[in-house]
Amino acid sequence: MQRITCKFGGSSLADAACIRAAMDIIKANPARRFIVPSAPGKRTADDKKITDLLYAWHNMARQGLDAAEPRRIIEERFNGLARDLGVSFDARPCLVEIAERAAMDETPDYMASRGEYLNGRLIAEALGATFIEPAECIRFKANGELDAGTYHALGERLAGDGLFVVPGFYGAMPNGSVKTFSRGGSDVTGAIVARASQSDLYENWTDVSGFRMADPRMVPKAKRIEQITYRELRELSYMGATVLHDEAIFPVREPGIPIHILNTKSPESPGTAIVAQREATTPVCGIAGRDGFVMFNIEKTLMNKEHGFGRKVLSIFEEHGVSWEHMPTGIDTISVIVRDDELHGKADHIIEAIQKHLEPDEVNVTNGLAIIATVGQGMNHHIGVAARLTGALAQAAINLRVIDQGSSEMNIIVGVEKQDLARAVRAIYEAFDDWR
Repeated sequence: MQRITCKFGGSSLADAACIRAAMDIIKANPARRFIVPSAPGKRTADDKKITDLLYAWHNMARQGLDAAEPRRIIEERFNGLARDLGVSFDARPCLVEIAERAAMDETPDYMASRGEYLNGRLIAEALGATFIEPAECIRFKANGELDAGTYHALGERLAGDGLFVVPGFYGAMPNGSVKTFSRGGSDVTGAIVARASQSDLYENWTDVSGFRMADPRMVPKAKRIEQITYRELRELSYMGATVLHDEAIFPVREPGIPIHILNTKSPESPGTAIVAQREATTPVCGIAGRDGFVMFNIEKTLMNKEHGFGRKVLSIFEEHGVSWEHMPTGIDTISVIVRDDELHGKADHIIEAIQKHLEPDEVNVTNGLAIIATVGQGMNHHIGVAARLTGALAQAAINLRVIDQGSSEMNIIVGVEKQDLARAVRAIYEAFDDWR
């Protein structure tokens, strides 16, 4: 019989009606046996996320402040859910434990994970399912990477009949302390559960009916992507497409488990299928972009004749603890693009180190850069993709600061001024919307 892992996002579990809808989806297919819930999301625009309240509770406790208000809201929220769902679940014992540990833990990971933990307990009781504590079987190495032994340990816990609920977002370090993934990390937990349970499909239920070719906030009528590969999605997720956490691909890619992005509010909608391979009928499947980048520009005559120059450049960034994103080059130029939030005031120190160790003719910094990725495995079968893209930007009077095409010919990266980001995405989308 087919096995399906289902992850439900916070917006899909915001209130009792949402949880009932999720339960109806689970019960509609007996293959849906492995359930990964997020913490409850916002019910209204001015509502508070449970996870945000837990972070606030931790910060207040560390400062010796009274955190009665976030605790009260969390207790009322979960006990109200239990009452509306007709289950006997009581959040108070867990909240007592949280209160005892709140000021003791330096990191907020334990407290931040309690939203998923409480919601997992609640949903497991409502479904009559077996609850699995992630901290007992999802393990990280000392360096923070996922321990591959997780798949075997979790797989053993998921053996047998019936439904299983595994809260998303967290696991544990070798010493047993709770560690969370980055925000949106329940997507990653879902992928881990899918692999550990040897599921045939990973359904990711959210509040949108799949991916669009571009951010609908920038391109309101952007078409739905019917099918996309792991590699294409990885590129788009990293560059700002936020429907799925960009690290959720890794656990399922090796075994080739497909992911299906679906909408709890419209479960009959086809959504988007994420697969290992697909037939590329169009050159571009998606466009994604975000701002917050800085570009270091280095010029030196005969740079290409100087052995190890590129290595020396990157070693300076490494020594300052800054990761690089892209590195477009010319014969006598190298540009290194980094995230602005990586710098933390280090830009001047990096420039000084470049001047000291590399003796460039010129070095300068371009701030306020936005990066846009145009992605599609069909690019290498179509002539003139780059020309059409740059032509669209020129026609829209957008200044192109950098362009870089990967050797795989699956993406073209361009840099523009951050104020031009939305216009640039629209221009690129319109250029490829109907091109076959």
